Amino acid sequence: MILIKDQSFGGERPLFALKNARLENITIVDGESGIKFCNNIEADGCRFYGKYPWWHVDKSIITNCYFAAGSRSAIWYSNDMTMRNCVIDGPKFFREMDGLSLENVRINDADETFWKVTNLKVNNVVLREGTYPFMFCKDVYVDGLDAESKYVFQYVRNAEIHNVRIVTKDAFWETENVTIYDSILDGEYLGWHSRNLRLVRCRISGEQPLCYVDGLVLEDCVFDPACDRCFEDSTLQAEISGDITEIKNPKSGYIKVAGKIGKITLDEHILQPADCKIEQNG
Repeated sequence: MILIKDQSFGGERPLFALKNARLENITIVDGESGIKFCNNIEADGCRFYGKYPWWHVDKSIITNCYFAAGSRSAIWYSNDMTMRNCVIDGPKFFREMDGLSLENVRINDADETFWKVTNLKVNNVVLREGTYPFMFCKDVYVDGLDAESKYVFQYVRNAEIHNVRIVTKDAFWETENVTIYDSILDGEYLGWHSRNLRLVRCRISGEQPLCYVDGLVLEDCVFDPACDRCFEDSTLQAEISGDITEIKNPKSGYIKVAGKIGKITLDEHILQPADCKIEQNG
């Protein structure tokens, strides 16, 4: 493997088509497409300031690196990538990829990050700011995520998610086959229009959660008092710990509440078969 270290590069495509190389303490200072159409690349302790620095790179490992705000849209069309212990200040990272693993990564501008990524693994990742991270991702595994971005996990397919804290708006819309364990989900309109959404030991906050869901499963979940008009037009099997403020027009299935139900609304707008069984023990 070629070793390139302690150098700076700028301009247009300075390391174009590089193969079988390890980069140590390299700086991409300006320009565009610093590392493009490359294969089998390792980068450690490097800094990226120019635009689009890492496109069409297959089989790469990136560790202890920094991507500045000016490195927007930095990593696209790159398959079989591992990233560890990095900080990202630029938006619109990770697009159109297959095989991406992140561990101990902080993304300070998560705007439009993780779009159309397949086989994505996330461990101990922080997201701040931005909108629509994880849009259209498939085959996702998450263990440890702290996200304060809007519209998280929209149109996601086949995801297993553990130990996340998400403060957002309109999360998990139009998802399919998603299971979330031991997590804090704080945001309005959680999970609307999804299919086969399962929440296990989760704490749910925000207005009007989990409506228009087909195949919703809740196991030992807790609802904040601010959660009103829950489950409208949803087909569900729900076991809820504690109290719930309001249930509105569930379509079918059952709801078992360990505590008290503040209000049940069943009006002329309820959809057939309108046979959901509701039980409370409080």
